[in-house]
Amino acid sequence: MANEIAKARNFAFIIYPESIPEDWQDCLIKLGVSMAVSPLHDKDVSERKYENMTADEQKIINSGGIVYKKAHYHVVYIAKNPVTVESVRNKIKRVLGNKSISHLEIVDNIEHYYKYLTHESADAIKKKKHKYDRKDIILINDFDIDRYVTMDESQKKELFNSLIEVIYENKFENYFDLVDYVLNKGEEIGISNLGVLNDVISARTGLLRLVLDGAYQRRKRSEPKKYDEQTGEIL
Repeated sequence: MANEIAKARNFAFIIYPESIPEDWQDCLIKLGVSMAVSPLHDKDVSERKYENMTADEQKIINSGGIVYKKAHYHVVYIAKNPVTVESVRNKIKRVLGNKSISHLEIVDNIEHYYKYLTHESADAIKKKKHKYDRKDIILINDFDIDRYVTMDESQKKELFNSLIEVIYENKFENYFDLVDYVLNKGEEIGISNLGVLNDVISARTGLLRLVLDGAYQRRKRSEPKKYDEQTGEIL
């Protein structure tokens, strides 16, 4: 009961394909609320004990097969203002149907739950759950995970050191070189967009300038000097 009357902004719930209309994405968009919807979870292994399974499921296990959970979507829901669980439930039911929503809960850590959408959260990895493709996450009404990702100084320092390695290995000489790298390969070092990049370097711009200038100076020193053939002056 306490959870029902408590107010929050961040929620998560599950919806099942067979219980929602075909245009369910359009229905959610009309709510005007930011949401992130997981890829369809159709490879989640059932965690029920053998004795609690149906006869058909037990046959699958006996033949060496795998019993999967019913296919479903996980949804992260960000309310515009603090609201109750019941308020969110009624809102979703109104657009998707009375049997559409399940396991509605308040979420304390949006970044963690967002990772769970693809089973990339620490607990999902520990349990060796099937990993889904991050590209299949559906973002509704301008949901932006970067608003909810926070980094402490140790994380920023680690990522900055990764940037130094990238600059050294690729001989980057200016900020635009770094931007091009982040936009194309940034996820390889944990910097997925320019917002994260700027957050990492904001307190280290002086050091970054020295590193980029170092790459420039090294290139200049390696180039053969050019002379004016008539005067002997270095050009």
